[in-house]
Amino acid sequence: MRALVTGGTGRIGAAITGRLEAAGWSVLAAGRADGDLARPDEARALVDRAASELGGIDLLVNGAAEGFAPKNVLELTEADWELAFGATAKGSFFVTQAAAPYLRDSSGSVVMIEDVAAYQPWPSFAAHCAAKSAQAMLTRVFARALAPEVRVCGIAPGPVAVEPEQEERRATETLLGRVGSPEDVAEAVVFLARAGFVTGTSLVVDGGRLLQSRAV
Repeated sequence: MRALVTGGTGRIGAAITGRLEAAGWSVLAAGRADGDLARPDEARALVDRAASELGGIDLLVNGAAEGFAPKNVLELTEADWELAFGATAKGSFFVTQAAAPYLRDSSGSVVMIEDVAAYQPWPSFAAHCAAKSAQAMLTRVFARALAPEVRVCGIAPGPVAVEPEQEERRATETLLGRVGSPEDVAEAVVFLARAGFVTGTSLVVDGGRLLQSRAV
C-alpha cells in the first residue's frame, strides 16, 4: 500500500503520515520544499516522483493548504486570495489530475483534507472559506470523474490543531465540549482508505462544531 500525502510535514499531515505508516503503508510526505502544487508542472513532478519512489500510488491525501489567517473581509487583497486558493484548491486539483492514471491502475482512492470552513461562513476567513468550499466541490467532481476505478472522499476537520492557550475557548465551539487532535483526522483517513463502498462524500471530524452557529 503506497500513499502520497501533500502537506505531509504539517501537524495534521505528519499525524496522517505516521498513522498510515503504522498501518503498514509506504508514504511519501510532501511539504513546501517539494514544490508549488498550484503549478501544474510542479504538481505532476511530485506525483511522478512519488509513483517512482513508491512503485505506484494507492492513496492520495490532499492536505496542503495556505492562507489561514484572520482578516477583515473588506481588506482582503488579491494576494490573499491567491495564497488561499493556491495549494488548497489549485493544488488539490492539479495533484489529483496528475495522480489519476496511477490511481486508476491501482483502483486507489483520494482523500481531500477539507475544513468545516467549507460549510460555514466565517467573515474573518473569507478567502479560506472560499478555497475550502472549492476543494470540497472537487471531492464530488473527482468522485464522478474518476469512478468507478477511483474513490474520492473528503474529511472536514474542526478544532483539531489548537494552540494550548486557545483550547478552553475553542472547546466551547463544539458539542462535545472539547477539542480534537490531528490523530482524530488521521484515524478518519485510515478509515476512508479502507471503506470500499464510500465515495463522493465528506466525513466531518469536528466534535459537533459544524452544528454551532457562531461566526468567526
